[in-house]
Amino acid sequence: MPRMRRAGRPGLIGLTARTAVVAGTAATVTGAVGRGRARREQEEQAQLDAAAQAEQARIDRAVAAAVPQRVAPQEPAAPTVDASGLVAEIQRLGALRDQGLLSEDEFSAAKRKLLG
Repeated sequence: MPRMRRAGRPGLIGLTARTAVVAGTAATVTGAVGRGRARREQEEQAQLDAAAQAEQARIDRAVAAAVPQRVAPQEPAAPTVDASGLVAEIQRLGALRDQGLLSEDEFSAAKRKLLG
């Protein structure tokens, strides 16, 4: 005998199938909406980043134009030494050493000090 189909409410299998279709459709729509939102947010962030870079470049140019270029400080020139006075001083120290008033170490230290 053929099976009779009930009129009215669907059976358990029909209810399960309908629930699966609704859930699958909801998941698909939710995923598409989420991907669209993520893409828009990513595009907005890229635009904000580009604007920030442009603003930073503008600020850098303004600062470079406003701040004078710094010149490296020059080292002070070595003091000029009168060669004849230097030679005379070393000769005087040599004479003190020869007289025994300065030791060899004291003479060397004084000469180094004079010569720089």
